[in-house]
Parts: sequence; C-alpha cells; structure tokens
Amino acid sequence: MRTPVIAVLCAVAVLAVSLPASARPWQGIEPGSSKKEEVLKKFGEPSRTMTQDGKEILAYFQKEAIKGTTQAQFKVDPATQLVERIDVFPAPIIEKDTIENSYGPACPGGAMPATPCYLRKLTDDFRTYFLYVKLGVAIFFNEDGKTVQSFVFTTPKAAK
Repeated sequence: MRTPVIAVLCAVAVLAVSLPASARPWQGIEPGSSKKEEVLKKFGEPSRTMTQDGKEILAYFQKEAIKGTTQAQFKVDPATQLVERIDVFPAPIIEKDTIENSYGPACPGGAMPATPCYLRKLTDDFRTYFLYVKLGVAIFFNEDGKTVQSFVFTTPKAAK
C-alpha cells in the first residue's frame, strides 16, 4: 500500500516544481484560484457545510470522504467564493521519509534555496510540522512525530 502513496506524492511533487509561483493544488483544486463551484462539481455535496471565523467550510468525510482520505475540508471565502485552504487527512499511513523524498528536504541555514524545502515548526501543543513556504503546504505529524496526521494546502503567501 505504501508504493502507490509514494507514486502519488512524487507525481504531485513534480507538478509543484513545474508551478513554483502558484499555490500547491490538491486533486485539481488550487487555493487562491479555484472556486467553491469547482469543488462541488468535482466532489459533489459535502458531508457537512459549516461556518467558522467568517469562512464557509465544505467537509467531506464518512461516505462522502474523498478517495485516499478520511476527511477533506475546503475553506471558502463567502464573498469571492475562492477556496483559500484545503485540509486533508490521509487514509494511508505516510511516513516522514516519504514526505522529505516527495516534497523536499529541510531548508539549509541562511538564504532560502530556489528549490522547495521545509522549515521544522512546532504547534502550540508541541507537535511537529513541516512548513514548505514556497509550495504553500504544511504537513502535520501525529504524536509519534513520524507519521502524517494532515496536510494543509494554502497559497504560498498565506503559508508565510
């Protein structure tokens, strides 16, 4: 089961390298470009729609879960109808090494390189996450610090 995940992540990584100035798309939906209508057309009606901090959230889980996920959430600006953020909770177990091999290594000290790299960060509850600023992707790890809990896709500007 691990090989298909690696292949998918590698394909996505290749796509991201070819589009370094834009947000990282997920399943064809790109934060900052794609509209709510595109999400609904591609994935159908969500399991639940809610409002949080003035943003509309389309949540897909249980029987509406998108293939390869246990849940996906699309945060939409109600005024513009633009998708601002995508939170993805993967179904398969994805390990830290797979992330580094697919998205890029840790950033070296000093100036940021031209290629994608991550900054290692901690959440308020001391969980590790990798922030790929150039890609607009944050990857949060489970308490074990080795397996992925979730991916957050935003515009590169919002990821800073």
